[in-house]
Amino acid sequence: MNKYKTFREKYPVFIYRSYHITETQDTVNISYEFSIPELAEFNPSWSFPKLENLSVSGDRTFERLVFSLGMAEAVSYWKAVCSPEIHVECGELSPEQIQWWKKLYFNGLGEFFYINGIEADTDDFVNITSAGSFSGEEIKRPELSGCLVPIGGGKDSILTLQTLIDAGRKCMCYSINERCSITETVRTAGLPSGSLITARRNFDRSLIEYNKKGFLNGHTPFSSVVAFSAEITAYLYGKKYIVLSNESSANESTVIGRSVNHQYSKSFEFEKDFHEYEEKYLKTGIYYFSFLRPLSELQIAAMFSVNRKYLLVFRSCNLGSKVSPDVWCGECPKCLFVSLILSPFLSDNALTDIFGRDLLNAESMSGYFTELIGKSDHKPFECVGSVDEVNLAVSLAIQRREASGQKLPLLFENYRKNFYSPENHETEYKQYCRYFNNENLLPESFREILLNEMERLL
Repeated sequence: MNKYKTFREKYPVFIYRSYHITETQDTVNISYEFSIPELAEFNPSWSFPKLENLSVSGDRTFERLVFSLGMAEAVSYWKAVCSPEIHVECGELSPEQIQWWKKLYFNGLGEFFYINGIEADTDDFVNITSAGSFSGEEIKRPELSGCLVPIGGGKDSILTLQTLIDAGRKCMCYSINERCSITETVRTAGLPSGSLITARRNFDRSLIEYNKKGFLNGHTPFSSVVAFSAEITAYLYGKKYIVLSNESSANESTVIGRSVNHQYSKSFEFEKDFHEYEEKYLKTGIYYFSFLRPLSELQIAAMFSVNRKYLLVFRSCNLGSKVSPDVWCGECPKCLFVSLILSPFLSDNALTDIFGRDLLNAESMSGYFTELIGKSDHKPFECVGSVDEVNLAVSLAIQRREASGQKLPLLFENYRKNFYSPENHETEYKQYCRYFNNENLLPESFREILLNEMERLL
């Protein structure tokens, strides 16, 4: 019997016991209690800055927000044993909400199921029951205004932030925990002091010890945690818009021929679902959407590369983010992808300056390169662009380097020998520049801002 079935039989129930809210003059502190009976108790926590004169005591809307963040957090601990039952002892969930959470858990754990060889059924993988209630009252808050832009330190959120600033939008930035690249992004953007709101997330690290003992581990839909925590922050600061930076490429499956998407909680499907959940169940009036949803990674790379002041500031390497100050590790598929997608627009020397090594001449990157161009069963399990645009980026970079008489780096030379087609890639690129995915939730005023920014590419 495999681990999945063994753990489900031995630990049939996961319990979301409670959440606790306390306030100081300038923070709201939240703690959660999760339990796997006969195995473990988990107590993750959060601390959110707040406006000095604001209190959330007795605020039912805020309770709903805090409870929902707990539901998003719970999946990380539940997945250790994948109990067939989740008992929610706090908060209210209608049958429709239960189906919403089951969909998020199932699709958000697609990579986890795939990597662990788990054959799970969307209906039967878990049964969620709710026995709690909310105690507060509905409190009218001041009218919402302005934008909250979640910042991760990467090129996408930088492009969103700079474009909105250039358009005259009032923006505050949001991050989970401190990172040097995030602080430097806000500083480089020229925003005034206090423009970055940093929530502190304390993950219960005892889970890592269970992982080391052989309990199940893998990727979870972390962007849903970002969504619900950003919703709390926007509520505390009275922001109307939560402006994400997820692009259309996030919709592509990571595993060829299967619905397994590493980026599910960055997909338009989740964005739409979250937007509807907010309207039906949270009812704050906050509008959640992704500003870059109409665009591809290639368009974003072209638009970002013009903002030269950020080239040595931005970071989006998961391995490198675990050290301080955060760096590009120069050894992972995410580093290679970013190098490839920027390669048509930046010189080899500029790319080497960014990553600290010449990735395009690294033989060790050949395996990841094969996955990124779609010559493998799956793309890397990272937040990377579509296979088609990676191939176009590489082909365009080759064409531009050859046109200027440059020697091709190793990965490009191998690609030219085996996969390159001699057609006019500049024409194909111009078609990409006009790409605009109409499956998006952009309000009309934001749509106009983005279309005006796109004009620079044409």
